Order: sequence, then C-alpha cells, then structure tokens
Amino acid sequence: MFSSGSYADRIRRHIQSQRWALVVGVIVLVAGVATGVAAGAPALFGVLGGLVVLVAFALLAWRNRRGYGPGASTLAASLAVFAVAALVTLAVIQLVPYGRDHSNPPVTGEPAWASPRTRELMVNACYGCHSNEVEWPWYSSVAPISWVVTSHVDEGRDEVNYSEFATDRGEAEETVEVIREGSMPPGYYTLFDLHPEARLSDAEIEELVSGLRQTPGMFEEDDD
Repeated sequence: MFSSGSYADRIRRHIQSQRWALVVGVIVLVAGVATGVAAGAPALFGVLGGLVVLVAFALLAWRNRRGYGPGASTLAASLAVFAVAALVTLAVIQLVPYGRDHSNPPVTGEPAWASPRTRELMVNACYGCHSNEVEWPWYSSVAPISWVVTSHVDEGRDEVNYSEFATDRGEAEETVEVIREGSMPPGYYTLFDLHPEARLSDAEIEELVSGLRQTPGMFEEDDD
C-alpha cells in the first residue's frame, strides 16, 4: 500500500506528465465557446468542446492502461491526442439525424410587396431563414454546423415566414424595426463573408425600409 507521501507524489507526477493535455483542454473549451458565440450557439459548441476533451482524456487513459506511457507529456503529443479526439467526435456526431431534413415547404402567399426591388432586398437579407425558399449550402449537411443552420431556420420560420404570410403573419410587423436596429440579418449570418448579398449598404437599408413602409402588414403603425 502506498503511503500518503508516495501517493501524493504519484498524483503530482501524473499531473505534470499531463500538463500539456490540461492546457490544450482548456484552450479547446474556450475555443468552443468562442466559436459558439460567433455562430449564435455558445452552449452547443461549449458542450462539443467538452466532449472533445472527454474523448481526449479517455484516449490518454486507454494509452496508460495499455502501457504506452502518458502519451501527452509534450505539446506536440497533446495536440496529436486532441486532434484524434476531435476527428472521433466529428465522425460520431454525423450519426445524429437532426439537421439533415433540408425541406422547403410550398409557398402559400407572400406579402404584397411595394415593388420587385423591395422583394429582392428582402430575399437577399431575410429569406435565408424566414422563408420556404432557403438555399441550403453544402456545409448545412455537416454536423455540428448542420444543427446550427437548421436551428436558425426553424427559429426564423417560427418568428415570421414571408412565404406563408397569407395564412400566418407571425411577427412581420416588426420587420422594419429589426432591420433599422441592425439585429436582422444577425451578425453571424454574414460572418467571414458568408451570404455577402445579405450585407446591405446604408442606402439599400433605407431603400428597403421605404419599400416595407408601403407594404401592408410589414411595419407597426407607430414605427418611426
């Protein structure tokens, strides 16, 4: 049986041998949350970061039991273990069915747009999440991005679906307000130059707002 001193020494040596793994693990967790904030899903990416860390340390424990040594005593070794853990995690989450149904229900009735230009600007800025004419990019089939994209489209359609305006206006009367305040389209939608057509200039925003004010049901009467 080990004395308390020898046991403490073993724990200390183990922690020292895994110090780079601990450092990389913290970096992975922080990077996961930061990525989630940028993508509008901090909890999801934080959980995925934690899952990668768990898989990495499970691999390290397996190496120790198999007698291959600590396996992460250097930065390069730690990075290698976490790279394998990330690949394993990425492969496993592809089995989750959520995010693969990229359906576009029929268009049942749009607003009576003030002009074709008003509709064009709305399509560019809002139809990526608030319509039944969503263009699903290739990365919308790869988890976890597919989960985020599907979630955003589902939430967007629940708030207002301009393709079903004739039967359910949802929160369409707030369209002018959210466009003027800059919350729509959201920042993550155009991050890294994604969807450049949705990045409207100040002149285009004013043009769109003017058209929406002439489109019934698209703004509140007391909207300045």
